[in-house]
Amino acid sequence: VQLQASGGGLVQAGGSLRLSCTASGVTLDDYVIGWYRQAPGKEREGVSCISKSDGRTYYEDSMKGRFTMTRDNAKNTVYLQMISLRPEDTAIYYCAAGLMALCGPTYLSGTWEYLPRPYEFNYWGQGTQVTVSS
Repeated sequence: VQLQASGGGLVQAGGSLRLSCTASGVTLDDYVIGWYRQAPGKEREGVSCISKSDGRTYYEDSMKGRFTMTRDNAKNTVYLQMISLRPEDTAIYYCAAGLMALCGPTYLSGTWEYLPRPYEFNYWGQGTQVTVSS
């Protein structure tokens, strides 16, 4: 099983990028797919996920309206379209696939959560660097 993330690069603030996550050895629509990112010195944080049951997408609050996640089953590829990029979006972006990951409204420890925890994923891609200059 291999997930290949690509599409990162250097872009100016306000610019756009489209990341791709292509899978081999698994069929992506059998899995919850998530995008995560990790900036230097920071913990990995959730960006978005797409549900395997109904294809709904969910986003971390700061990405809503700027990031759009889609899935192309024919190409076994998931995309993350990013617009209005900010310097704080600079990070390595990872895609992940989880058979039993929870993507969508989940009430845990007194709060509603919408993105899976990283440990819920079975497979991770190698990451693609996104750098946004000011």
